[in-house]
Amino acid sequence: MSSLLMRRLLASLITIWAVFTLSFFIIRAAPGGPFDANRDPPADVKRAIEARYHLDAPLWSQYLDQLVGWIQLDPGPSLRQPDHDVASILAAGFPISLLLGGLALILGTTVGVLLGILAALRPGGVLDQLVVVTASIGLALPLFVIAGLLVLGFSFGLGWLPPAGWQTIPSLVLPVLCLSLMPAAQSARLVRSGLIEMSTEEFARTARAKGLSPFSVLLFHCLRPALIPLVATLAPTAAALLTGSLVVEQIFAIPGVGMHFIQGALNRDYPLVLGAVLLYTVLLQLLSLLADLLTWILDPRLRGEVR
Repeated sequence: MSSLLMRRLLASLITIWAVFTLSFFIIRAAPGGPFDANRDPPADVKRAIEARYHLDAPLWSQYLDQLVGWIQLDPGPSLRQPDHDVASILAAGFPISLLLGGLALILGTTVGVLLGILAALRPGGVLDQLVVVTASIGLALPLFVIAGLLVLGFSFGLGWLPPAGWQTIPSLVLPVLCLSLMPAAQSARLVRSGLIEMSTEEFARTARAKGLSPFSVLLFHCLRPALIPLVATLAPTAAALLTGSLVVEQIFAIPGVGMHFIQGALNRDYPLVLGAVLLYTVLLQLLSLLADLLTWILDPRLRGEVR
């Protein structure tokens, strides 16, 4: 297990470096500059600004400076917010994004597992077909459409919840609900198919022959192996949540990392954009390692292979 973990850690570090390198050159290849948005300053003023932020240095030199700075956990100041460094901006927005994504992942996964269990009790029944159709719709609808429908219905229609902001607990409901629909739909489909497959195995038939109810067989005998595909998709699901949070944070005016990323991209704030990309990449690599560990715990066949 230790050798496998070391290989995964090495692969994660290589992935983070590759993402950093590609993001750095892609960001710099975008047209425009960080100080060209409103008006073009005089040539001497522009040269002084570029010299202050080392933008006049060769691109390879800027790349090495940024790489060393991130290795030392000192990414430097924001280009458009000179009074704040990138680390403090991301540190202020990260807890908000983490809370939003974490609540959505927990809520969506919990609801999806429950719906998957209910659907697997009677495959082909009315409830099963309703869950399948609802899950398909939840996976097909874009996040901005879901967000618009939620705001239209619960904010402007019923007046129950605020349409935007992050000041009160009720303002959490709509963005968390919007983000949780996708993991709920995916979890329901995976758990349903896994339970139906596991219920045909010999151990499930033996449990039913002993007089256990179908619900007990699914819950106590089939659920654990059926959760393995769901656990294996935790990292991609988290990736989808993080990507979706960029849109959701902008729609609901949530001051998280996603909003800073979009504003930084529009303003050509190179260090801020690069910092947001790296933060997402590191988090996803950690989630991938966690998903691999949980899969190893749930599947005894993998523990046998490691030995």
